[in-house]
Amino acid sequence: MYRRFLNKDDYLGIITEDALLQLTRGKDICFVQAEQAAEASIMDYLTENYEIERELNRGKFIFEYDRRISYPIGCHFYLDGKICEVIQAINGYKAPCPTSYWHETEEILNLEEIEQYSQMKNYRPGDVAKFLGRAYICDIANGIDFNDIRIPEVNAWEMVNTYKWDTVPYNEWEIVEYEGKFFTLLTTDNYDYLVNPMESDCWGMIGEYDPSLNSYELSEHEYVEYKGKIYYPIINPNADVPELERNIRHHDPRNYNLKRHMVQLSLYELHKLISPNNISTVRIDDYDHSMQWLKDASRLKLNPQIPRKIDNKKEPLTDWQMATFQTSYDPYQNPWHV
Repeated sequence: MYRRFLNKDDYLGIITEDALLQLTRGKDICFVQAEQAAEASIMDYLTENYEIERELNRGKFIFEYDRRISYPIGCHFYLDGKICEVIQAINGYKAPCPTSYWHETEEILNLEEIEQYSQMKNYRPGDVAKFLGRAYICDIANGIDFNDIRIPEVNAWEMVNTYKWDTVPYNEWEIVEYEGKFFTLLTTDNYDYLVNPMESDCWGMIGEYDPSLNSYELSEHEYVEYKGKIYYPIINPNADVPELERNIRHHDPRNYNLKRHMVQLSLYELHKLISPNNISTVRIDDYDHSMQWLKDASRLKLNPQIPRKIDNKKEPLTDWQMATFQTSYDPYQNPWHV
């Protein structure tokens, strides 16, 4: 599936919403086709000398906010259609962990060769990931598509011992299982150990864990049932709520020049899809301007504010034209060299 670098707001800076709707007929596939063509032109001109793939990925891998995910400082996501930057770590909700999903390994000595753990990926038994400078091997399948994100060494719940109910006295907050349900003894006032939990007001039924509930208390008696076991939270299991100026701010990490010219190229491609023989002069002028910008950037005649590719000597690559026609690498003797 093609990941888009642009969003709707990028187009509205140079075209009205009504005009954009007429071009696309409300179909997102039109955006995809136009942006793929625009990206192909950009890649053709800038791949040789610039880290264009990395710059495009800055926009392509900005996803919608997801309560399941924990976001560190500096991450970006879409919230209500706006790109937001995390300025204070945001925790996702954490479900109880009935078993170990990962185990640490010390057999791998070169950690640089191991891929960093990502909450946006899926892992299966045997997969290896690096997290906080340590190597871990996956024991049980988990990941975003499994709807079961399990960060290594992160567990917010503690398992509690339970008993089968019997006609014996129990202490307050002890947990018993009766007819497939779990109960905890809430009070010993007027408590009769001969009365089963279903018929006694002294017992309270324990509910199942609900990921949509975001108000679990950090208490040793905040019991939940998860896959036939009982747990209580030992750290905050709730998802933090994103709030502007508290833990997020509006910020776009994408390269401004790249965004501007990709919009102009994409609008031209959108017009071609609808009426290739009747494209406005404004769109043609913008297209010509962007193509000239790409040509000049590829020849190093201007600075597109995109990091240069470097060689094995940690120096910027020089394309064949520069290597052939440049008489001196002293910039003062080659004033046209930028």
